[in-house]
Amino acid sequence: MEKLIQQAETVLRTWQPKWSDFVNAPLREEAMKTLTSLNHLYWYSDGGHPGAERQRIRCIRIQDEIPEINDPAPIQGLQIEGNFLFDQASTEDFRDSLKMIGIPTGGLGDLWIRGNRGAQALCTSETAAFIHGKAGKIRDIPILIESTQIKQLQLPTQRLPKRIRTVEASTRLDAIASAGFGLSRAKVVNQIKNGRLRLNWSPIKQTNKQLVIGDRIHSEEKGTLEIINLELTKKNRWRVELLRN
Repeated sequence: MEKLIQQAETVLRTWQPKWSDFVNAPLREEAMKTLTSLNHLYWYSDGGHPGAERQRIRCIRIQDEIPEINDPAPIQGLQIEGNFLFDQASTEDFRDSLKMIGIPTGGLGDLWIRGNRGAQALCTSETAAFIHGKAGKIRDIPILIESTQIKQLQLPTQRLPKRIRTVEASTRLDAIASAGFGLSRAKVVNQIKNGRLRLNWSPIKQTNKQLVIGDRIHSEEKGTLEIINLELTKKNRWRVELLRN
């Protein structure tokens, strides 16, 4: 947040629009709620695709009316190739490897797995120029990184928002995630163990965590569930309403 405030001060002083580095979703949500109240400044964000979790935030100085300027952020794609047929890697494995090569956290946007062939990611233009053609390793598996245009990537599938109503025996994380994502309890537990399921953007290891209204469950493969309503029935079961994105 301190960097974003410094960005705002620079824009106010110079009148020159400015993009931030990539910021994570919790910080972006906090920033857009807090900073949009500042006078003479207009803010919007872009992450390279509509459902991007990590995004860059642009600040523009305005006089009276809000401008209709929503130019896309300078973002490039990355192809990260490797043979992971016999040794699966997580998104964190790829991020850690890219950091070892020299990519700063703010230079890297969303990253997603591409089966056993590696991963794809979004990054700043400066990061793409720096890392293009570089090689690295995840454990003993060599990887090769190449920059590319976003249109050459196979972007994560975008789903239309869907309301889901279900009745569950409890408000446990594994129960609600299973119902909302249409997965077996065993698969939900496996996602939690492998770090592919998060609660309110943070890693979670407790399958029996009790959820409340407003909580959000994030799955790398299945999108996001938001708890819209929880109501205890006369039979001591829970009527659950979810919004899935």
